[in-house]
Amino acid sequence: MVLDYIIMGVYLLGILGVGYWGMRRTKSKSDYLVAGRRLGGFMYSGAMSAIVLGGASTVGGIGLGWQYGLSGAWLVVAIGLGILVLSAFLAKRIVKLKVYTVTEMLDLRYGGKNGLISGIVMFLYTLMLTVTSTLAYATIFHVLFGLSNVWGVVIGGTIVAIYSIMGGMWSITMTDVVQFVIKSIGMFVLLLPIAVTQAGGFSGMRERLADSFYSPWSIGGMTIVTYIIVYTLGLLIGQDIWQRVVTARTPRVAKWGGISSGIYCLLYAIAGAVIGMAARVLFPDLENRNDAFAFMAQEMLPPGVRGLVLAAALSAMMSTASGSLIASATVFTTDLLPSIKRAFGIKGKEAVLHDGHVGGDNLWSYRITIFALSAITMIIASVVTDVVAALTVAYDILVGGLLVAIVGGLFWKRGTRVGALASMLVGTIVVVISMFIWGVLANEPIYFSLLASLITYVAVSLATKPTPAPVLEEWNTRLSLDDRTAVNDVVYDEVAH
Repeated sequence: MVLDYIIMGVYLLGILGVGYWGMRRTKSKSDYLVAGRRLGGFMYSGAMSAIVLGGASTVGGIGLGWQYGLSGAWLVVAIGLGILVLSAFLAKRIVKLKVYTVTEMLDLRYGGKNGLISGIVMFLYTLMLTVTSTLAYATIFHVLFGLSNVWGVVIGGTIVAIYSIMGGMWSITMTDVVQFVIKSIGMFVLLLPIAVTQAGGFSGMRERLADSFYSPWSIGGMTIVTYIIVYTLGLLIGQDIWQRVVTARTPRVAKWGGISSGIYCLLYAIAGAVIGMAARVLFPDLENRNDAFAFMAQEMLPPGVRGLVLAAALSAMMSTASGSLIASATVFTTDLLPSIKRAFGIKGKEAVLHDGHVGGDNLWSYRITIFALSAITMIIASVVTDVVAALTVAYDILVGGLLVAIVGGLFWKRGTRVGALASMLVGTIVVVISMFIWGVLANEPIYFSLLASLITYVAVSLATKPTPAPVLEEWNTRLSLDDRTAVNDVVYDEVAH
């Protein structure tokens, strides 16, 4: 185990070093929040894969494979499908809009200020997403080092907070690319073949597992549909995902780099399910399915290899945690804080800035916010215990509250600001009440909230005045820019806080 500890220690120190290097490249708000909008294909695809395949995809995905077999892959398959749809149909539009947050997109499309409701929903989503990854790497520290959940949360959370605070998106992107490579080696080259071999090969697994483990539908048809609705649709509108999309150098990079990432996610889903099935053969009596990954790594892998695989797992979890952490900070500082100031009559200093360049002192508001949110995340993760449940809460709130207003704004010209605000409010209230009535993991909350949100959006939009022509003209102007103009010629108006 000493060799494993050394490998993991070197990895964690290396991640902090990469974070420091990213800090040295961060000179502006654009650098800190969206990596200067200049990532090429490999870096973009690797970083996108790293953020979406986090703790729930790795620990949760393998755990579902342990319980259900091949059909346990559906959770991660739904995530991969979301990235594919986003990249093929929406990524170019998002890059051309040149926004930092989803709420800014809503403001641009509908006019006025929509930050309070959408900001609250998106903030809750990104915060809970950070919690899920924090929970996941706490399980690794628990099984490997015998640490309590609280200490695992504190150690991992502190490391994520340090490199996220230092350089923002540049630090996170650099570490994500490193983590993507380590994760790919750990999952596909090491853990998958070793797990299958230890379980007696595919033929041995077939003999020892029930037929249901080889059915793609054993997890349940309604569960599969719910995964697609919650995760596939959720990936289309999440702030953490949009913030990665706008790091692309061009709309073309966002499209094809994202499609590559989506295909990688589908392969990752199958690998996770198969590893979970091997774990079921080797450890059929686990009390908690989420421990399947850590037990496989601890008991089945030789020293050195075990350390690398566990480092790969930490890579997956820390990537998602850091990406959702900076997304949460961005939403709070860009959307919620201005709304709070307006509510209390506090005026911000307005400035016209080009390409996101601001003085270094201005970045401290983001750094302080990340620090505070890191502490809040660690507190919540010390209380919550179920990775998949926490992720479900995050996506139910996101999809139920915001999906209709965002997708409607992108594709239906008759949608209005009042309709969007009403649908966000109604959808959020319905999803929260439904979770209290039927439970966090029930299917009803997402169905009822989407239906209520859609009906409200259409009815209120048709009953109110259309979006003003100048607002739609600005919206259409940005979407009509060619790829080169979309990258180089947009002037930003922003509020310095």
